[in-house]
Amino acid sequence: MIQPSDLVGGGMGPPDLLAALFDPQTRRPQDHRRTPGLRRRRNPAALPGGFVAMIKEELGPHWAHICVDMQLLFAPGEDWGLAWLPKVVPRIASLCAVDPSRTVFTRFIPARRPGEGQGHWRSYYRRWANLTLEEGGRPLIELVPELSGFAPPADVIDKPVYSPWLGSDLRARLEGRGVDTLLVTGGETDMCVLSTILGAIDWGYRTVLVADGVCSASDEAHNAMLSLFSKRYSQHVETAKIAELIDRLSG
Repeated sequence: MIQPSDLVGGGMGPPDLLAALFDPQTRRPQDHRRTPGLRRRRNPAALPGGFVAMIKEELGPHWAHICVDMQLLFAPGEDWGLAWLPKVVPRIASLCAVDPSRTVFTRFIPARRPGEGQGHWRSYYRRWANLTLEEGGRPLIELVPELSGFAPPADVIDKPVYSPWLGSDLRARLEGRGVDTLLVTGGETDMCVLSTILGAIDWGYRTVLVADGVCSASDEAHNAMLSLFSKRYSQHVETAKIAELIDRLSG
């Protein structure tokens, strides 16, 4: 297994990101869905020190908003709950309201029953058996109420894995609309948002991470990802705050 010490200084990622993603005791990858003791963000409006939101040029008319997994499944109090999801949802709603028809909501859909899934996902759903659809997870796949009213006209894409680009018609829908620019919000910053952004980069979309419209169960990983996107991926990913985007889109 690759260890954090193998990566530091090797050009693959900053030490703060590695510290957030690897358990310092076991030196194994963290499971940020439910890792005991991870510090929750007290002030979700604050962004990491040194982070600078920046849009390089005007957005143009061919944009879409991808909102990642803002579901009851991740509401506070649930096993996968994100404590500060309620703080980012109103901001996301304000971006949706600019033009709901340009929003695509993704939903993470757990396996139907414990032990199902492809490859290692089978053991994942033995661990999280209570969240499989037949064991009680079905009502939780719905969007949070503050956002569900936007669909329709907003689209909804269901996915069984972190990436919305695998096993869905997301790219076909975007191409059918002539979309060339994606604004990305949702959660978690270091999991499904990360996978969404990397796929968008691979497909050649101009990609804008909405920095105050994403959230995670881990402060450390969230902050490290914002730093990574704004620095290491600066040629592929632009970063902005929702107020700036709304101002540009409404101007």
